Amino acid sequence: MRSYERLVLELKSFFMQSSNGNVNNSRDTVASNILVNHDFSRGLDSWHPNCCEAFVVSAAPGRNHAVVTNRKEHWHGLEQDITCRVSPGSTYAVSARVGVSGNPQSAAVVIATLKLEFQDSPTRFVFIGKTSVSNGQLETLEGTFFLSTLPDRLVFYLEGPSPGVDLLIEFVTISCRNNTSEIDVTSTGRFCAGDENIILNPRFEDGLNNWSGRGSKIVLHDSMGDGKVMPMSGKYFASTSERTQSWNGIQQEITGRVQRKLAYEVTATVRIFGKNVTSADVRATLWVQSPDSREQYIGIASSQATDKDWVQLQGKFLLNGSPSRVVIYLEGPPPGTDILLNCLVLKHAEKVPPSPPPVIENANYGINIITNSNLYDGTNGWFPLGNCTLSVGTGSPHILPPMARDSLGPHQPLSGRYILVTNRTQTWMGPAQTITDKLELYLTYQVSAWVRIGSGATGPQNVNVALGVDNQWVNGGQVEVNHDTWHEIGGSFRIEKKPAKVMVYVQGPASGVDFMLAGLQIFPVNRHARFKHLTRQTDKIRKRDVVLKFSGLDSSSLLGTFIKVRQTQNSFPFGSCISRTNIDNEDFVDFFVKHFNWAVFGNELKWYWTEPQQGNFNYREADDLLNLCKSRNIETRGHCIFWEVESTVQSWIKALNTIDLKTAVQNRLNGLLTRYKGKFKHYDVNNEMLHGSFYQDHLGKDIRANMFKTANQLDPTATLFVNDYHVEDGCDTRSSPEKYIQHLLDLQEQGAPVGGIGIQGHIDSPVGPIVCSAMDKLGILGLPIWYTELDVSSTNEYVRADDLEVMLREAFAHPAVDGIVLWGFWELFMSRDNSHLVNAEGDINEAGKRYLSLKQEWMSHAHGHIDEQGQFRFRGFQGTYAVEIVTASKKISKTFVVDKGESPLVVSIDL
Repeated sequence: MRSYERLVLELKSFFMQSSNGNVNNSRDTVASNILVNHDFSRGLDSWHPNCCEAFVVSAAPGRNHAVVTNRKEHWHGLEQDITCRVSPGSTYAVSARVGVSGNPQSAAVVIATLKLEFQDSPTRFVFIGKTSVSNGQLETLEGTFFLSTLPDRLVFYLEGPSPGVDLLIEFVTISCRNNTSEIDVTSTGRFCAGDENIILNPRFEDGLNNWSGRGSKIVLHDSMGDGKVMPMSGKYFASTSERTQSWNGIQQEITGRVQRKLAYEVTATVRIFGKNVTSADVRATLWVQSPDSREQYIGIASSQATDKDWVQLQGKFLLNGSPSRVVIYLEGPPPGTDILLNCLVLKHAEKVPPSPPPVIENANYGINIITNSNLYDGTNGWFPLGNCTLSVGTGSPHILPPMARDSLGPHQPLSGRYILVTNRTQTWMGPAQTITDKLELYLTYQVSAWVRIGSGATGPQNVNVALGVDNQWVNGGQVEVNHDTWHEIGGSFRIEKKPAKVMVYVQGPASGVDFMLAGLQIFPVNRHARFKHLTRQTDKIRKRDVVLKFSGLDSSSLLGTFIKVRQTQNSFPFGSCISRTNIDNEDFVDFFVKHFNWAVFGNELKWYWTEPQQGNFNYREADDLLNLCKSRNIETRGHCIFWEVESTVQSWIKALNTIDLKTAVQNRLNGLLTRYKGKFKHYDVNNEMLHGSFYQDHLGKDIRANMFKTANQLDPTATLFVNDYHVEDGCDTRSSPEKYIQHLLDLQEQGAPVGGIGIQGHIDSPVGPIVCSAMDKLGILGLPIWYTELDVSSTNEYVRADDLEVMLREAFAHPAVDGIVLWGFWELFMSRDNSHLVNAEGDINEAGKRYLSLKQEWMSHAHGHIDEQGQFRFRGFQGTYAVEIVTASKKISKTFVVDKGESPLVVSIDL
């Protein structure tokens, strides 16, 4: 390490050379400058080094420079609190003269940032501006920001260069422009004036400088293929050749140019070139190495590229931790196929303001949009899809199907008429209607009908109400039908983008099989109308009468004493999926531990993660997550011991013979459950058995029950779950409630100690009666039901919030449901797009606010006075409470717990 004296001498020389003897007038005090000691003329007065060290060097009379040294992270820098010096509604211009020292290997980036601290929400970081600086030079950094409202604390700071590189600052000014037409960072998250591309030489105007091959060769071109391939923009493009693996491609190291907890957007212009491949998936991927040498691969974006045209690849990413190295690269096509790159842009992602609540002008809740549904006018309004034949018959049910009845309430009987569909030569043939002009965007529609199959069937048949939305298939509900009876079909859907054409049609049975359709109804659902019923049901099953019985003082002094009861925690399990990379982000951890009391790990406990190659074990990430949960008193679910779907099984397992596979399964059970005995409250033993059968196909039917038996022997304290998807939404015949019940009964008949039912809950456009119907059916088994992976998706935050509220209220109001676990909550770390509750940089969106509002609604508070019996009565949710008693002489605080029970709970409190 350089000595202090030597460093000062070097810096003095540096400052004199970089200024060339000229004093920049910008360092003079600006009248509107809000920074104190902006030129360091008073040393470090009002400035504070953030997790590092700083001192001031006098390079010449009247010219001081701050030196920020001993920096261990990119974000270590110099800061000043400006909370009381910024006014809402004004635009501020930032200008700073900055440099670096310490022999950085390449140009370093210096960034100006705002830190916004709030009392009741996560801290946010607002990007202002940045500049690229070379060793031995001073550069000007500029940017602007605008605040419509003020946070509780506002801090300005400079950061950015790689760890070990000293940050040099000549002066900083922040001046008020008094212009309210700029972008609002408190609503959009950040504003970057002229935010430039982080990628160096993005269009190859400087040849292949800053680029390299990732396991392949890269070549610069102005054309290829005898002039048939030309750049889409600019003069050049690069190709990757001699690729022998799908991950080979073109890359650029961006270490030091991207910051943690900021969202970035990537846009690339790509195509492919090869003899035998005309289209292939091209992916943008981030390789990240942490200081402790952990490696992470982050998928940013993918697109189907062709050899005919350039296509755009777009996506976003965010780094939770502070990486030691970051590389972005393109990969994907099969070996031998060249990836062509014309341009790559990586910028701080613009925050798009949320869509407003949708305006529904003609909701007409409960009104059927199907023409001639009762068939009084023959088949008018209907047409055959394909060359099948439609006719009208009589003898179908007159009553509404149960799920529709629960939504519509009292309703006139159905006509008893049905459409008979004959002469079907394809599975998709059936009755159809065009309903384009009858649909409202963002309304949730429920689908209901009676269906039956006729002659020609050799076994059960699937019947599906489908929608063709601009040639895209949308599932309106499915049911498996036997020939001897009428079956209810129910489902739901929503359209969120204006379509050119929407057609509804009924399809599914094998060709040659006739089927009948009666009373098809498609109607918009007022989902909030059901909430009053759910609130009453919730009060009944989640609350308990409580009697606080006081003693220790004479009755005369107790009478009329004021008492305040406040619930501090609801004991009902609300959990979330978390992953190892998430917990490097302190804002993520803060939200998680405040608002959830259960956790499940996204991948870190799955077999393909803990043993990717035979004998190569990795429990490090699972241990880290488990340690976090244990330290915060958060219970955990073990997901999952096995996964029955073949595409999730490691290649080394697929290659085993029967005997070795059986041994590997036993070793997996022994290794996992012995290591974590008593640490996971639940295990999903064999995930998605209704949708896969790898282990059963290779080891026989008994293997599933044996997995449960062995797991129970190894860890008797854990509750063992089945776990599957599309159980609750009516859109998958493989996992209908009836199929799930039969599956469970089969396992129990073989002696499997199944202790719980997992409904994953990856659902679209949920409708309460459909969801409740599934839970009612499963509830007859008497096993606890958990939603284990709940998420909902909508491009509109308000609609997403409504979807989430439907699911949470339905589950919380159902007596068979014992817990709800969300499949994540943070943007860019969800398995589905548009399903997050918290935006990438920490803003809680409308769905997140709805979740927190419901959590608050399900907390009980009461106050009043002690009666003549020395008691205070109230009804409250199960959980932990604090009670405060105020007597004439003192204030007494006690805690108590309300557990599950039907009879009143008497709590004795000795004063």
